[in-house]
Amino acid sequence: MRTEAEVPTYASRICFDADSHLMETFEWLASFAEPEVREKLPPLDLASGGPRAAQAIREARLRQEDPVATAELERNVIGGPKGWSAFGAFDPGERSRALDRLGLSAQLVFSTFAAVQFMRSEDPVVRYGGARAHNRGIAEFCGNDPRLLAVAIVPLDDPARAAVEVDLALQRGCRAVWVPAAPAGERSPGHPDLDPIWARLAEARVPFVVHVGSGTRVLRPAYNHNGRKRPTDWLGGGENLRFKDFMVIPFAPQMFLTALVHDGVLERFPALKGGAIELGAGWVPDFLSRLDHAGRTFHKSDPTVRELSLAPSEYIRRQVRFTPFPFEDTGALIVAAGEDLFLFSTDYPHPEGGHDPLGKFEASLDRSGIGENARDKFYARNFRDMMSLPA
Repeated sequence: MRTEAEVPTYASRICFDADSHLMETFEWLASFAEPEVREKLPPLDLASGGPRAAQAIREARLRQEDPVATAELERNVIGGPKGWSAFGAFDPGERSRALDRLGLSAQLVFSTFAAVQFMRSEDPVVRYGGARAHNRGIAEFCGNDPRLLAVAIVPLDDPARAAVEVDLALQRGCRAVWVPAAPAGERSPGHPDLDPIWARLAEARVPFVVHVGSGTRVLRPAYNHNGRKRPTDWLGGGENLRFKDFMVIPFAPQMFLTALVHDGVLERFPALKGGAIELGAGWVPDFLSRLDHAGRTFHKSDPTVRELSLAPSEYIRRQVRFTPFPFEDTGALIVAAGEDLFLFSTDYPHPEGGHDPLGKFEASLDRSGIGENARDKFYARNFRDMMSLPA
């Protein structure tokens, strides 16, 4: 374990974290659900968290009763254990102290597992009641520290119900709304029936976000029928990403954002902001190029394209931001696509973020000779723009 002097700190610059997570415990979602919803919620299945998930929760709760172990963990927030064992994984007081320790100005806080309890349900009472419980819970987790920015979840398949949940989430102080990177039921996310939702978010200066998980499983099951025993996911669980899933992660956000551009959502609501979080960013330069090529190719045959007042990529540049993975060459992405698109993130306390995301990003920026102005955009100003935060 690193010594205290070796712990990475972000206090040398203003730094915002566009991706962090709450590690839910078994009872978390149900404790915030209304009675008629609670009785219909399935239990939380933590198979995707690995075979030791339940034991990790028990050990983390026991650790909280040990001041020596807690102090040791606090000295090494990013470099220490991940998952439920991490400092502040499910305790909001600890999470605030973790931000103190790291010097982060703020971080978006997503849930991890709770969505599987309601987002896949065919019962709209469970789907939207579960979302309401989730948003109540995530708002409470973040409610005592203005640096913790709660991310609500709202399914879009029922526009009327979705509009109600968006309003309630905003009333509770949620600072972003996570929507599935997928069609809204049988509608495109650019369908006019959803315009009241986009208008409300634009008016409130609250961004929509898409994130790995909801809507991003686009690999057709037949690709896994390869005559071999199916492997576990990389955490040893059963429902997380595998090799083929990982390779197609970028497809869902590209389809979703293409619909918002082509269907005119970003044209109609120029104040609407959005983010593609934990979906990588290596695909972004090619995506922008292909958008504009499609605009030129289909301009004559597609009246919807002709109605756009900007080149398709300009809507993305104006209104959407992306988080690169730490292993991606962020410096090269900034060179290729510009300095206004990308956001720093840690994915804390998930293991995917690694033990030194700042060091990895800095090394990449150094290799490409990225200057201080562009670095400040990556670490702070692009986040402020997406979140409509004052300078």
